[in-house]
Amino acid sequence: MPLTVKQHGVMKGMIAAVIVAATGLGFGAGQYPQDWLPDGSPQARLTLAAQCLLAGAFWLLLSIGLLARHRFFTPEDIDGSGLTSGTEKAKLLQAVLQNTLEQTTLAALTYIAFAALAPAGYLGALPAAALLFWCGRALFWNGYEKGAAARAFGFALTFYSTVLLFLAALAFSFF
Repeated sequence: MPLTVKQHGVMKGMIAAVIVAATGLGFGAGQYPQDWLPDGSPQARLTLAAQCLLAGAFWLLLSIGLLARHRFFTPEDIDGSGLTSGTEKAKLLQAVLQNTLEQTTLAALTYIAFAALAPAGYLGALPAAALLFWCGRALFWNGYEKGAAARAFGFALTFYSTVLLFLAALAFSFF
């Protein structure tokens, strides 16, 4: 079955994001975060994970806030999605919020697991993952209204940087 033009656009974004995510995480893993992690103690690891989680928390906070603001100032949407069918803008903001919630939850669990399981010398991957998450969300937001191909790179950068970190954490859990 041949791919559509949209599918080709999404695939290009995904492939590019995997390459950027792998490169960024690999570079980060090679950089010991001396400024953030003076020692490899559990407290220092948890602090680093918490600092990195703020990147996701920011986008989640922004997503919730923008939808709430929209609903407050839009009479058709003020009662919320459970009581109204929602305007197109509310649906768009809700979709971005839902995706951001999913991505943030996965990243949070992964960052904590990685912080606990990875050797101290690889913990530089956490700030790299947070930066990739931040950039991915920004690009996802910017491209969302333009369609699947326009948001694919941002989605994939957010997702695959977390997936790669998850796979590393999983490997470290066995070794």
